[in-house]
Amino acid sequence: MQLNDKIALVTGGGRGIGQGIALALAKAGADIVVADLDLAIARETAADVEALGRRCLALQVDISDAASVRRLIEEAEAGLGPLDIAVNNAGIIGIHSLDALTVEEWDRVMNVNARGTFLCTQAEVAVMRSRRVGRIINVASMAGKVGFPDLSHYCASKFAVIGFTNAVAKEVAAEGINVNALCPGIVDTGMWRGESGLSARWSQEGESEPAAWERLQKSLLPQGVAQTPEDMGQLVVYLAQAEHVTGQAIAVDGGFTL
Repeated sequence: MQLNDKIALVTGGGRGIGQGIALALAKAGADIVVADLDLAIARETAADVEALGRRCLALQVDISDAASVRRLIEEAEAGLGPLDIAVNNAGIIGIHSLDALTVEEWDRVMNVNARGTFLCTQAEVAVMRSRRVGRIINVASMAGKVGFPDLSHYCASKFAVIGFTNAVAKEVAAEGINVNALCPGIVDTGMWRGESGLSARWSQEGESEPAAWERLQKSLLPQGVAQTPEDMGQLVVYLAQAEHVTGQAIAVDGGFTL
């Protein structure tokens, strides 16, 4: 197993992309800390990890709060051991046109997606630096490379994650710590699906949400099909092992950002 006995932390690991990443790392041999704002769903994913024969710890965290992040790292290392891999996946979405976007909504998204990634990365580097080894993967988005209507603040937060990742990677490159960004494409999660998702928001007149979902996959993605949480997990497993890949923002998006 490629990552046998490595310790990996996944924030936002209770569902969706985070859950897919946590399970992929576990299948590759890692023991997992599943961190989430919702402790109940973190525990559900932890049970799935343990069913794969790996150790797992479920912890609650608010990544926008520095004290909560520090506590997470302390509890993770006390519970499973020194962190080898950290995946900063937790994030939120807001869908608003520019004229409807409030300062409060801007701050809400930026505080989690940009500030939260900063706080987690800072705390992770602090514990990895003394051991001169570590892999950090920050989850951005294809919306961190290309703008989308109704997502200006979300795009700003994900562009920030990519720039931050590149800068930190250069800062710690000589210390054995690799820092990269994963940029998911269209994944069947709450951001895209359901009455509050983008497929409903971008539906055409008379078009149902499921029909819009099918159309958007085919119109936006050269491959014509959505990606999965498992696809994201595959890249994370690779980046967790790669010796000389750092400072990159790699898209898993079916060719959208070609």
